[in-house]
Amino acid sequence: MANPSTFKGAGISADLKNRIMFLIGALFVFRIGSHIPVPGVDPVALNRLFEGVNNGILGMLNMFSGGSLSRFSVFAIGIMPYISASIVMQLATEIIPSLKALKKEGGAGRRVITKYTRIGTVILAGLQSFAAAVMLFRQPGLVSINQYEFYLSTIVCLTTGTMFLMWLGEQITERGIGNGISLIICAGIAAGIPGAIGKLFTMTAEGSMNPLLAVLIVAGALALVYAVVYIESAQRKVPIHFAKRQVGNRMMQGQNTVLPFKLNMAGVIPPIFASSIILFPTTIMSWFGAQSGDSVSFLGKLALYFQHGQPLYIIFFASAVIFFCFFYTALVFSPREIAENLKKQGAFVPGIRPGEQTSRYIESVVLRLTFYGALYITIVCLIPELLVSVANIPFYLGGTSLLILVVVSIDFTAQLASYRMTHQYQQYEAYLANKSSKK
Repeated sequence: MANPSTFKGAGISADLKNRIMFLIGALFVFRIGSHIPVPGVDPVALNRLFEGVNNGILGMLNMFSGGSLSRFSVFAIGIMPYISASIVMQLATEIIPSLKALKKEGGAGRRVITKYTRIGTVILAGLQSFAAAVMLFRQPGLVSINQYEFYLSTIVCLTTGTMFLMWLGEQITERGIGNGISLIICAGIAAGIPGAIGKLFTMTAEGSMNPLLAVLIVAGALALVYAVVYIESAQRKVPIHFAKRQVGNRMMQGQNTVLPFKLNMAGVIPPIFASSIILFPTTIMSWFGAQSGDSVSFLGKLALYFQHGQPLYIIFFASAVIFFCFFYTALVFSPREIAENLKKQGAFVPGIRPGEQTSRYIESVVLRLTFYGALYITIVCLIPELLVSVANIPFYLGGTSLLILVVVSIDFTAQLASYRMTHQYQQYEAYLANKSSKK
């Protein structure tokens, strides 16, 4: 038996420390960039513009960008253009035969698809940057430089900021821990928590909010966090039996194990995709449909129907979340491939014939789990919408943001534990190799 003292201090390796430090440094750079303003904008007038939009589309976009939009920093449009481009490319790889063939080519095909995604990101970021420049220039007293200079500087700064965030997210995924894009979004949301808590205390102290309501909001948020953590940990375990097999001259006994399936197999992707799908067109409509005198254009009226708490927004958002739950699960999960792998390994589900019947059985299990998982995600994301519309809470308590925070934190903790376990195995293998070399 190995001496426990041999592994003392082996809990965190040098590689893991470097990854954690790189992650912290990357998120620090992200927070610095969110405070670097685009030239030519009056910050006082911009702050007045964003007063009272916490419950609207701009408030949600500002939440995802970590407050960068309200400061109109170089990261004002955030990482959403990259997410939108990724959605389009994932849909295209399932529809367009040439892209579908690229997807099956392995690493080379993925590199080509990544290149197309980046090109799409540049195009979407340029369009959103131009829309932002037009919207701000229309506001009186907000821009202090001439029109074309402001348009050029805004498009260059915002597009470059988005591409830098995309690159930073890829670097975090490769050299840090966890999914870089998700962690950047999570860091932006977490940056707004202290301000929301401070605003809650301020409103309670000033008497604009009932202290009992404030206590109920805090208790409800904690209960929702507990429910999300509990459901995210839920699994449906399908029993798997391995038949007896002969290896050389030895007969290996059959083993029993389980095939675990999470209730929420799509994770945090559906609400992010749904938010991105809604944010882009509605933001454009709200910007170009702004009020002109006493009249409101058709786009402006349509944008009002997509505000938080409105029936059209709730229906569209819920439908998008459910669709992306099924779409993303079907995209990353293949029951036929799992059934074939089980058959090759001599494994089977009790009472189910290997092959096609196993594939259909696993597919039925996944569809049921995806249905209930989609309902769970939709309910969690829509609870704040109902609170805003029914209880008239004057700030956005985001179910989507809460889900992102919890799911990304759970994923980060799991990957951290995986790195530590891998390091312990490496230490144990090194110990055995050293022990055998001394004999």
